[in-house]
Amino acid sequence: MTAADFVIAGAGHNSLVTACYLAKAGYSCVVLDARPIPGGGCATEDILGPGYGIDTCSTGHTLILQNPLIRLDELGLVGKYGLSYLHPDPVAHVAMPDGEQVTMWLDLDATVAEIARYSQEDAESYARLIGEFDELRPLLGAARSGPIGMAPSMKDLLRDHPRGGIWMRRMAMSARDVILREFKSPHVRAFMGWMAFQTAVPIDQAGTGLLPYQITAPRQAKSWSIPKGGSGRLTDALVGFLSSHGAEFHYEAWVESLILDGNRCVGVRTRDGRDFRGSKGVVSTIHVKHLVDMAHKDAWGEDFLFGVDTYNVGVPFFATYLATSAPPVFETRHGPRSAVSAGYAGWIEDLVQSGRDIYDGRLSDDVAWLLVATPTLVDPSRAPDGHHTVKFLTHVVHDLPDAGPSGWEASKEALAERLIEVVRRFCPGFTDDKILARITKSPVDIEALNPHMIRGAAHGGDRSISFAGEQRPVPGWAQHRMPIPGLYQTGGTTHPGGSITGYPGRNAAMVMLKDLGEDLSRIMDV
Repeated sequence: MTAADFVIAGAGHNSLVTACYLAKAGYSCVVLDARPIPGGGCATEDILGPGYGIDTCSTGHTLILQNPLIRLDELGLVGKYGLSYLHPDPVAHVAMPDGEQVTMWLDLDATVAEIARYSQEDAESYARLIGEFDELRPLLGAARSGPIGMAPSMKDLLRDHPRGGIWMRRMAMSARDVILREFKSPHVRAFMGWMAFQTAVPIDQAGTGLLPYQITAPRQAKSWSIPKGGSGRLTDALVGFLSSHGAEFHYEAWVESLILDGNRCVGVRTRDGRDFRGSKGVVSTIHVKHLVDMAHKDAWGEDFLFGVDTYNVGVPFFATYLATSAPPVFETRHGPRSAVSAGYAGWIEDLVQSGRDIYDGRLSDDVAWLLVATPTLVDPSRAPDGHHTVKFLTHVVHDLPDAGPSGWEASKEALAERLIEVVRRFCPGFTDDKILARITKSPVDIEALNPHMIRGAAHGGDRSISFAGEQRPVPGWAQHRMPIPGLYQTGGTTHPGGSITGYPGRNAAMVMLKDLGEDLSRIMDV
């Protein structure tokens, strides 16, 4: 049996963040993960051979730059543990069904000029959208930088804001409705829809209305920021901090059950029969759908079980990873363009329909949303000299119609070819001879590699109005404390949700430190 003050069940970036703040406060931690490496969805792996550092899930880290964890470098991840970020320019490049293409630049005027090619009115709307987000940015940061109940909610913050009613309405609307109201050109609508669908929430869902602002404006300000050396460099910095503070790590340690002493969680038991005990508690980043199976039902209570049962795990991903001798280069009427974050967007109605198809269990006939990530354009350290890593990412269903999940094994390469052909319409030089190696992962493969990504959904769950804020993951249990005393939850299933933000991890630490009679600000002064 291994004992510590806290057992950290799951080594995703958020649970590592929680553990770092606990370790900073002087508490001992033992960290477990089912995979052979830490990081969860924040990992860089050599799956295509030595020297090709592939981000197997996340690549862009724009949102975490706003977190005090990084913005104030509270743990020294940047100053001491080697984490640094690159800010590519162009920010993004998106192609559309009729061959037209939009480039987003870090220079706002250049982006506005790009949009003005399609509509001067839309160019003015875009500039206004970016400017308006500036008034919301500090409020959004305040609401996210603290746990539910310990920080003011956006509703509270907007109550006295001179334009609070406008923002409250936008927050309740869908991204689709916001885009249709603010923009008239089908090309600009497609571009904004592509941006809004980045978080893998169907853009016609109520409560997604902030996404056109919340995704676009930070990228306009900072780009699609990526860690130098790969997404896993954030994990490396967190692990480095924990190692220097005496944390113990156990990989390939699949947590099978919680250990209860009376009604209190005092540890976990792994599939191979090992017990790990935490004298002060357990931190879980295990998906709540799995977590409820790790203790008897009476320990959770009816309302929590109902909340978990009705929790929407979100949109599945489909990924193809390539090692190449050249990057995809988009041919445009203004000359060749390439971007770390590029892709393809169908018309706004196609983007909406693709989300509806997924939630209705249908595989769309056409590709409506595609991300083409080529981080080696600004970070050549991720590949051998002159070579590149390219990731294609799209949204699909987990259960294929008429074939079920097992049907993916026979059909996934055909879809990968379709994605490549979509890109070749705009990048004719990206020929087969440029592709040196390829691995394709269906939603079934993604879940098999990381059990937290249920049905291949990598963002911790839908973030529409039914599953956000006080509703996440379960109404009444959004403060990181679970119905079982001694058990805390963090990760993408908690507020404010998935993506690489570090907010769930930092917020969970604030709750735990408060329960221990500590204060995060005092810890930072030590």
